[in-house]
Amino acid sequence: MSRLGGIVLFLVFALSIIGGLHYYFWARLVRDTALPAPWRQLATGLFWFLGFSMPVSMVLWRSHHPLRGLVAWPAFIWMGMILILSMVLVGSDVVKLAVRAGGGLRDPERRLMFQRVLGAAAATLSAGLGALALREGTKRVGVRNVDVVLPRLPKALDGFTIVQITDVHVGGQTLHRAFIEEIVATTNALGADLIAVTGDLVDGSVDALRDQVAPLGQLKSKHGTFFVTGNHEYYAGADEWIAHLPSLGIKVLRNERVTIGSGDDSFDLAGVDDYNSRGVPGHGPNLARALHGRDDSRELVLLAHQPRAIHEAAASGVGLQLSGHTHGGQIWPWSFAVRLQQPYVAGLARHKETQLYVSRGTGYWGPPMRLGAPAEITRIRLHAA
Repeated sequence: MSRLGGIVLFLVFALSIIGGLHYYFWARLVRDTALPAPWRQLATGLFWFLGFSMPVSMVLWRSHHPLRGLVAWPAFIWMGMILILSMVLVGSDVVKLAVRAGGGLRDPERRLMFQRVLGAAAATLSAGLGALALREGTKRVGVRNVDVVLPRLPKALDGFTIVQITDVHVGGQTLHRAFIEEIVATTNALGADLIAVTGDLVDGSVDALRDQVAPLGQLKSKHGTFFVTGNHEYYAGADEWIAHLPSLGIKVLRNERVTIGSGDDSFDLAGVDDYNSRGVPGHGPNLARALHGRDDSRELVLLAHQPRAIHEAAASGVGLQLSGHTHGGQIWPWSFAVRLQQPYVAGLARHKETQLYVSRGTGYWGPPMRLGAPAEITRIRLHAA
C-alpha cells in the first residue's frame, strides 16, 4: 500500500470511530430520552459541532493556522470527555440491561422515565468527572518521593537522589514554554544529585520548539542531566533532538553507560533507545552494547522509556530501571488498557531481582486531563543495603 493510501485508510478509520462514538452519545442522551424541542435540536447540533471540532483542530494544528491555539483547548478537553462519557454510558447500559432482565421496564412510560433518569445521571456524572480530571491535569505538578534500596550501592552514596522527569510532551497543543519553566524551577529546588529525563520530552521539531525547550538549559544537579529517547521523539525528528539537547547541557545516552561518582564510590548509569525505534536506521535499543565490559559487582541504574524493557534488564543484572511512557493510564480506567501492552503501569515494582519505577509522567498527551493518575516529578532516593 502506498503512503497516501495508508493515510487515507487511517483517516477513514479515525473518522468512522469519531462518528460512531458521537452517534452513540446522541442515541443514549438525546434519542433514548426523547429529549423535547428545542433541547433536542440544540443537543443534536452540539454533538455535530463537537464531532467536527476534533479533525478540524488537527488540520489547523498541522497547518500552523493562527486559530489553532483557540481551537485546541476545547477540542482536546472534549477528547478527554469522550473517554469519560464512553465509560459512564457503557456502565449505564449494563444497568439498563440488568433492569430489563429483571422485567422492570415493560411499561412504556416507566421505561422512558427510567431512561431519562439514567441519561441525566450519566451526563451529570460525566461532567463531574470531567471537571475533576481537568483540574487534576492542569494544576501545578507535584513531587513524588520514592525510596529504593540497592544492594550494590556504595555506602558513601546512601541518600543519592535522582530526579526523574518524563513524558513532558512540550509543544503539544496545550503545553508550552511556561510549563517547562515551572518544571525546571520545581526540579532545581529539589537539589538533585542527578536528573533523568526518560523520553517523550517533545511533540514537535527542533525548529518549532527551540525557544520552548530553552529553559531546560537551566537544570542544575551535581552530576548533570541525562536523557533517553521516547517514542514521540521519533515522530518529531529524533536525530535533530539528539544533536540539539547537548547544547542545553543534557547528555543523551544511546545504548551506552557512564560512571556516576568516582572510584569505589560510584555506580553505572546506562540508557537505551526507545523500544519503538526498532527498524529506524541507526537506532534501536541495544542493552548488551551499553553493558559490554561492565563489572557486574557494581550497581547499575537503567534509563529506558518503556517499562517493557524490564525483561531484558532483569536478565542483564540491572538493579533499578526508570521508565515512563504509560502516563499511569492518564484517565482512569484506561490504565487497564495500557496494561495489555506494558507489564507495569505506575509506581515501584520488582521484576525478579530488578526493581522498576514507572512514572505517571510530568505532562500529558492529548487531553489536558488526568483522572486517578496525577502528574509527577519524581525524587528517587537511593539507599545502600
